[in-house]
Amino acid sequence: MIDNIAKGKSGEELAKDYLVSLGYRILATNYRNRIGEIDIIAMDRDMLVFVEVKTRTSMSYGYAFEAVDFRKQRKIINTSLIYIKYYNYLDTQLRYDIIEVYMTKDFKINHLKNAFCL
Repeated sequence: MIDNIAKGKSGEELAKDYLVSLGYRILATNYRNRIGEIDIIAMDRDMLVFVEVKTRTSMSYGYAFEAVDFRKQRKIINTSLIYIKYYNYLDTQLRYDIIEVYMTKDFKINHLKNAFCL
C-alpha cells in the first residue's frame, strides 16, 4: 500500500503536469515559510495562483476538497501573503485553487478554481 507522503508527492506531480499542460507557468512547488506550506504557486497568464493539492486513493473519507477547511485556508492565505510581499507581487491578481487528484480505478483530476478567497 502506498504511504501518505508518497501518495501526496505523486498527486502534486500529477497536478503540476496538469497545470503545465494548460499553459500555467510554475513558479514554486512546496513553498515553505514560517507560517506554512503551499503545494504549487503558478502564473495563469497574468494571475498569481496558489494551489492546494489533495490526493485520495478512495472515497472513504469524502471528497478531497473537504480537507481544506477554514483553518487550512487561513494558513494558505497567510503563507501566500508573505510570498507576495517577498517576491513583490503586490500589484498582481490572486487566486486560490484546489486540485483534487483521485488515484482510484477511475483516475480523475478535478480543478476547483477560486476555491476560496481572502
